[in-house]
Amino acid sequence: MFDKLAAVETRYVELEALLVEPDVIANRKEFAKLGKERSGLEEIVHTYRAWKELQDQIEGNKSLLHDADDDVRALAQEELPDLKAENDALEARLKVLLLPRDPNDDRNVLLEIRAGTGGEEASLFAAELFRMYTRYAEARRWRVEILSSSETGLGGVKEIVASIEGQGAFSRLKFEGGVHRVQRVPATEGSGRIHTSAVTVAVLPEADEVDVQIDDKDLKIDVFRSSGPGGQSVNTTDSAVRVTHVPSGFVVSCQDEKSQLKNKAKALKILRARLLERAQAEQQAEIAASRKSMVGSGDRSERIRTYNFPQSRVSDHRINLTLHALDKILEGDLDSLIDALITHYQAEALKTAH
Repeated sequence: MFDKLAAVETRYVELEALLVEPDVIANRKEFAKLGKERSGLEEIVHTYRAWKELQDQIEGNKSLLHDADDDVRALAQEELPDLKAENDALEARLKVLLLPRDPNDDRNVLLEIRAGTGGEEASLFAAELFRMYTRYAEARRWRVEILSSSETGLGGVKEIVASIEGQGAFSRLKFEGGVHRVQRVPATEGSGRIHTSAVTVAVLPEADEVDVQIDDKDLKIDVFRSSGPGGQSVNTTDSAVRVTHVPSGFVVSCQDEKSQLKNKAKALKILRARLLERAQAEQQAEIAASRKSMVGSGDRSERIRTYNFPQSRVSDHRINLTLHALDKILEGDLDSLIDALITHYQAEALKTAH
């Protein structure tokens, strides 16, 4: 491990030298590429340097155990356990930092939420989940843009697709994909019986144009008039766009904007993300046996979490975690759940790394 860390530090020093060279500064593309690489190594190098400084402290402390002064020896003996505990914590952190990074972690997110079983109640909960993720994004200063939505008359959503842009968005949200189940007494239920409904959430890494090349001849584009809940007309022009990617069969519709060009751009953004996800899923399927460290299977049909209103309880079934903090979580306070999932994933990855 420490040979790897020394090599990382050497590369970090090389990058710092390269980033002040005039030729590199003049080449914006190369400067950005090297700057991103340096940024990716920064935490590892700073932690490694802190570990090296601590080794000097520990050695110095050990030498004081043989000092002629009784008080100095006693003080050195007293400090040693704390220094060793700090050393263990730094070494554990370095092991985590050396784990292979998910190449999608720095990407923005395409969030898709769809009402499943449960009718109108599922649609209402889909809207609540979207609000939850929006609140979480706002707290992290991420930007949320609705790309496509299909609302119901009672304030719910049948389906909503949004982009979430911001540092670490995919790394924090990637474990949210799956079936989210809600147990509560619906507002429309007169007898007070608890109903169970389900909502599916998909979290896709947003694709850049360079990641997924879409040939215009593979696209079938239809335009139509957008309409709102209940069938009322929203627009009197043919601004809504339906894009069909013929080779894959993917169909994306957008009607939120009054501009046909804007709706087309949003539809293509969703299409790129879906094509990237499919390509990556095919690649991952080939090496699935070596990737058992992932939390859950990633299958969207997998029930991952239950929100129980009568008991104010949220349970994540993948890691057997239950929190009695439903109100806070629905207000976007998701870090306790997300941190636990990330810790679990890292622990599983560390097991397979040895």
